[in-house]
Amino acid sequence: MNNLFHRIAMRVSNIAGSPLTFISAFLIIVLWASTGSLFNFSDTWQLVINTSTTIVTFLMVFLIQNTQNRDSKAIHLKLDELLRGVKGARTGMVDVEELSDEDLEKLHEEFRGMHEKYAKELQRRGKKIGS
Repeated sequence: MNNLFHRIAMRVSNIAGSPLTFISAFLIIVLWASTGSLFNFSDTWQLVINTSTTIVTFLMVFLIQNTQNRDSKAIHLKLDELLRGVKGARTGMVDVEELSDEDLEKLHEEFRGMHEKYAKELQRRGKKIGS
């Protein structure tokens, strides 16, 4: 079942993200809007587009979430492999996404401090070279 859903989700995701799909959706909206006067801009006329867009949006939320989850997992695995392969890298960073919000914020501050330190060092070196 998961494999079937994955295949369907990937196919629909590729189709939904294509320029042709965007143009088609745009043309549907233009067609719908242009028929408004034929239907006297009735409640039923409005209900057709409202219901259609709600259904599509509802289904796309799940599709987007599935695609995002898969992409995120793949990126994490690739980064984990890089951490494993780089000498001196902190392999404890492999499961950093599992940390609490407070621990993530502490780590963020640590890296912000490193960034400031190295930015100042690079700036200092740049002045020496440019002098």
